[in-house]
Amino acid sequence: MRTDIFARLDREPEPPKIEVPRMTRTRLALFGGTLAFYLAIVVAVLLSTWLVTLDWKIMLFRPYQQWQGLHAFLDYYVVLGQRGPTAVMVAAWLGWRSWRQHTLRPLLCLGAALLLLNATVGAVKLGLGRLGPHYATQIGSAELFAGGDIFPSGHTANAVVTWGILAYLATTPRARRYLSALSAVVALGVGLTTVYLGTHWLSDVLLGWAAGLLILLALPWCEPVLAVAEAWILALRDRLREQLRSRRRLVPSLPVASGGPLPGLFPQRPAASGAEEPVRETVGAGSGRAAATRGGAPRAGQPLAAPRAHQAHHGAHHTVRAERGPVGPAGSRRPPHSRPATGG
Repeated sequence: MRTDIFARLDREPEPPKIEVPRMTRTRLALFGGTLAFYLAIVVAVLLSTWLVTLDWKIMLFRPYQQWQGLHAFLDYYVVLGQRGPTAVMVAAWLGWRSWRQHTLRPLLCLGAALLLLNATVGAVKLGLGRLGPHYATQIGSAELFAGGDIFPSGHTANAVVTWGILAYLATTPRARRYLSALSAVVALGVGLTTVYLGTHWLSDVLLGWAAGLLILLALPWCEPVLAVAEAWILALRDRLREQLRSRRRLVPSLPVASGGPLPGLFPQRPAASGAEEPVRETVGAGSGRAAATRGGAPRAGQPLAAPRAHQAHHGAHHTVRAERGPVGPAGSRRPPHSRPATGG
């Protein structure tokens, strides 16, 4: 049994018993409070209240010009809120966890959270159509229903969901507390970075935080559906695996003798009954017959083409010429040549 630290990277022999989060009263209260905060932000922007005025004050302050030394670092830091890179990194980690723990729940939770994020945040973005600070046209206006898509902030909501799913799937209370604090700091930093760069209003970031937190708090309601989906996928995998095994059993394995011919890919048709097999001549038979014809009728018991050593033994003084190829219309392609006669 391995006792070093790398033993924890091995696959567990059986799926561990992990407690699935439930919709408790505390979680339900947090969900209700976050939803009320979400609606309050939307109403405040729709009515162009003090929140919109604060948005314009921060935008005209231009933080990216006040603290220019942070611009280079924050350009890279804001990538932690982009959906593509963060989803790939977190999916790789959760995929390894799924393999190690013999369960698809981590990947299914991530997929459900991203699906809810795209559906809810995307619908509000397109429905309100708010323009960003760089594309604002009238000072003091909420810039709603103008064809934009920045309210709520997608970077902020994605940072809350993508990094918060790690805390949601933690197996121990201690790891859940640490990962919750870490994901909150990352999401807070990503949201403020978008305000610094001037790509989002402050109200966009506030609504993005609320949107991402609502998705994480609503995940326990999706757990029964995820359990059914996991059971169906695993049953389908077992069925496909059994079909492959049955096909391998049906394919016969024919033993091949050492040095024998390999079995053909396609069966050969047997010869028809009564059909005569075509006569095949041995290579060199034609040359022997031609030589016998030129030299006259062979004696009884003598082959058609005698070996050259036999001709040399009997002192044949005639010249043995090589057989020429078939003569075409333009004559033979090979030049005539003769072999010197051998003396007795």
